[in-house]
Amino acid sequence: MAENTNEAAENAANQVEETVNTVETTPEVAETAAEEMAEAPKKPRTKKAEAPVEVTEVEDAPVAEEKAPRKVLTKEERRAELDAQLASFDWNKIDKKSEKYSNDERAEMEQMYDETLTSINEHEVRDGVVVSMTAREVVVNIGYKSEGVIPAPEFRHNPNLKVGDPVEVYIEKTEDAQGQLVLSHKKARMMRAWERVNAAKEEDTIVTGYVKCRTKGGLIVDVFGLEAFLPGSQIDVKPIRDYDVYVGKNMEFKVVKINNEFKNVVVSHKALIEAEIEQQKVEIMQKLEKGQVLEGTVKNITSYGVFIDLGGVDGLIHITDLSWGRINHPEEVVKLDQTINVVILDFDDEKKRIALGVKQLAAHPWDSLDENMKENDTVKGKVVVLADYGAFVEVAPGVEGLIHVSEMSWSQHLRTADQFFKVGDEVEARVIAIDREERKLSLSTRQLTKDPWEDIEARYPVESKHTGKVTNLSNFGVFVELEEGIDGLIHISDLSWSKKINHPSEFTKVGEDMDVVVLEIDKENRRLSLGHKQLEENPWDVFETVFTVGSTHQGTITQRNDKGAVVNLPYGVEGFAPSRHLAKADGGKAANDETLDFQIIEFNKDAKKIIISHTKTFEEMADEPAETSDNKRKGAAAPKGGKPDRKAVKKINDSVEKTTLGDLSVLSNLKEEMEQAENKKKK
Repeated sequence: MAENTNEAAENAANQVEETVNTVETTPEVAETAAEEMAEAPKKPRTKKAEAPVEVTEVEDAPVAEEKAPRKVLTKEERRAELDAQLASFDWNKIDKKSEKYSNDERAEMEQMYDETLTSINEHEVRDGVVVSMTAREVVVNIGYKSEGVIPAPEFRHNPNLKVGDPVEVYIEKTEDAQGQLVLSHKKARMMRAWERVNAAKEEDTIVTGYVKCRTKGGLIVDVFGLEAFLPGSQIDVKPIRDYDVYVGKNMEFKVVKINNEFKNVVVSHKALIEAEIEQQKVEIMQKLEKGQVLEGTVKNITSYGVFIDLGGVDGLIHITDLSWGRINHPEEVVKLDQTINVVILDFDDEKKRIALGVKQLAAHPWDSLDENMKENDTVKGKVVVLADYGAFVEVAPGVEGLIHVSEMSWSQHLRTADQFFKVGDEVEARVIAIDREERKLSLSTRQLTKDPWEDIEARYPVESKHTGKVTNLSNFGVFVELEEGIDGLIHISDLSWSKKINHPSEFTKVGEDMDVVVLEIDKENRRLSLGHKQLEENPWDVFETVFTVGSTHQGTITQRNDKGAVVNLPYGVEGFAPSRHLAKADGGKAANDETLDFQIIEFNKDAKKIIISHTKTFEEMADEPAETSDNKRKGAAAPKGGKPDRKAVKKINDSVEKTTLGDLSVLSNLKEEMEQAENKKKK
């Protein structure tokens, strides 16, 4: 039995020694193995027994108490410790009667054995210890069967690294082609950094980072080895004009945004001080009162106003509250970082808004306005603002008057102020109204000139002829300006004696000069009625003697419709031929632009209407003598009391053939010649 006992002890010792030689244990593994063999003393080895040895049941080993992690031991130190444990092992606990273990004992022994091994997985981060270093490599022990080698450049961020320092590593492979453990410190730092950054964001904790460099719109900050972006607006509560002063500094931040997909991190330094500022704002807001005068610093200038730092809380001075006078931009009054006195106009506790003013610290300019200023006085000033309805003129610092557009000119045409003035113009105006209580001043520039309508009858008497410029066209007529402030209207019916005009644009256009005759004056309502056709004699007096009923004239069809056709007759006169009077001798119908003979079947001088027929020209010519037909074709009118003289008719017809559309003077001469021929015959 002694031999069997010795053999069992020898097997146990060999098993422990084999475990030590095979696996590079970690401190935890060494400690577990030592505990297993703590009560088993080392026995001398003897020959193997031929017969199987029965081992008695082993007493349950006491449960090891939880101990603090021990420092990493070298291989020699671990072997020495295990030898000491084996030496103190109690071999008497081995059951000499049986070599079998119970299920509970086997499970306990397997657990003790498993605890001697270190289980690691690829693509995870573990903690290790630097065991050796060279200029090119750093050897790290993570308690695995082999040690990992990491390139030294991965530790550039830690120039003080030394043997024995703990480091974090990322397990890329447990074994490469050479069976070597492959580790990465850089990847471990990145993974741990993302874990820390996400934790800082979730827990809203403060992190410390190093400002590496400046970039567009902000700064690049190193946080846990990650490059984070610090926007310029998140550096401080006040605008920062020089980012370079922060480069190379360590600062505290809060993580405000993380984009895991694009690996972006945004941090804020402003968020750290906002809480403190909010508390300051509450304290300051509780002490504010309307009308209180405070000292502040110009923090920011915009086109609409100035932001003032009142020592932890900001207020806004609107551009209209900077000066009693008109200004175009706040920079004309204040500068950045300037210290000024302001008065509190209003504030909102909930929204933390404070309205400030500067001009309210000085007396209102209206209070110092010349008391002798009254209506009809002439003042000088500068145009400061232009609007569609008028121009604002500053007659004294902070005192402005309005020149309404209707007071800029005697003209009745609607215009805008920029057609008369531009900003910065020095103008002279007359005071037409002043209200010191309402602080309103009305001015006029047109009243400095004479009203052109005062002596309108003397300068533009009825039937006088003038030349004006067309200023506007409407459906009912043409507006003509004779001079500044004097306009008249030519009704569409007074444009031409002979031509039918549907719209004035057919006759003239804006900007053209036009000769007119004054027909009527309405001084009270400032209206002039003008005429253009009245410059010439009414041709219908002559047309009455030329286009007699039954006479025949040549005309050209200019327009056809279902009711008939419009025909252009000599002297620019238009006649109308009904459809039934357009039939031709060959049975066809007259067409557009066709020139034919037409007989006058109706002449209305008052209505200026002529009705003509082509059909009658060939129906009646067959039954009349040649002489009569010839007279009708030529359009000669027989004088009262006798037949027309053939020579006079020929002369008239010759004149008619030479007359053009606009040559109305020929009609006048024609009428005179006809009257002279008739008088000679009577004599």
